[in-house]
Amino acid sequence: MTSRLTRISHAPLFAAALALGLMSGLTGTRAADIDTPHVMTITGEGQVNVVPDTAVIQTGVITEGKTAADALAANTKSMSAIFAGLADLKIEKKDMQTSNFSVYPVYDNAPVNGSERTVPTIQGYRVSNQLSVVIRDLDSLGGVLDKLVTLGSNQIGGISFSVDKPEKYLDEARADAVVDALHKAKIYAGAAGVALGEIVTINENGGGMPQPMYMKSMMRSEAADVPMAAGEQTISTSVTLTIAIQ
Repeated sequence: MTSRLTRISHAPLFAAALALGLMSGLTGTRAADIDTPHVMTITGEGQVNVVPDTAVIQTGVITEGKTAADALAANTKSMSAIFAGLADLKIEKKDMQTSNFSVYPVYDNAPVNGSERTVPTIQGYRVSNQLSVVIRDLDSLGGVLDKLVTLGSNQIGGISFSVDKPEKYLDEARADAVVDALHKAKIYAGAAGVALGEIVTINENGGGMPQPMYMKSMMRSEAADVPMAAGEQTISTSVTLTIAIQ
């Protein structure tokens, strides 16, 4: 009796397994009948070399005095002359920005009671006032540098060049990137013996910030001006195309 009951209880399981097997087979057949889209994914790059039209100068004055007030007074006098001189050169206030200002003591190691041991003592004070200046007329750059030194600037460095409005050049790089991607796609399609269809998607991978390139030309507005080289910068981007193939 026990054996008979066991056999009967397994019959529904066989039926269920058979049904699942049939359903699985049908499902696999339908999946195979569905056409998978055939596409090619390709990346193109574009870049434009541009002559910079803007420069940024880091300049300033460092002064020392017996007291902090003395050092500050001397610094203020020199910086006032620099601001006035830059205004005479038609540099607008919006293009001048204080980047750093500091007052700190100057130490000297004095011997203690004639021994070799020393102790730091304050000998005076130093004031530093740093200014960031944007030059929008690069032909005047050499003259501006010469003027800054004449007016008392004893800190000049960190001169950098840039493109003031790079948007139109970035658009040119984008167009070149698409052309480059399509050119590559045609080569691959011809080698593979397939035909290109419609473009399915276009994704921009990001534009690159202008990078300094080889400096080609020297700029002089007057014989006494400091010679400076602006060179070129590169504005670049890349795009990825998804293209249907037939």
